[in-house]
Amino acid sequence: MSTKINMKLQNPTYQTCINACNTCCECCEACCTACMSNAEMAGMMTRCMMMCRDCADMCMMASCMMSRGSEYAKQMCEMCADVCDACAMECEKHASKMEECKMCTDACRACAKECRNMMR
Repeated sequence: MSTKINMKLQNPTYQTCINACNTCCECCEACCTACMSNAEMAGMMTRCMMMCRDCADMCMMASCMMSRGSEYAKQMCEMCADVCDACAMECEKHASKMEECKMCTDACRACAKECRNMMR
């Protein structure tokens, strides 16, 4: 998924969480696209697609706020963790049928964990 780029980071303190958020965003986008592309299951996947879209946006916002050292980064991470948990629960329902949903479930759980670590 993400590739490593050698550069000086704006805020290396949060880098593990930023990476988890970016990976989760990518997985959510891939999952949503796969759900939309699956004509057989598209009708059953509406909530999954909506959750993935919300989660991708939340993860990207959290990543940006951490990158710039926002004073609201921890609050955003708390909200991001909650959305990631909800998305993981929804995607898990379809994980046995779609690999993208399995990957999304795993990425959401990892991101939620890292975001909660940020609040300590």
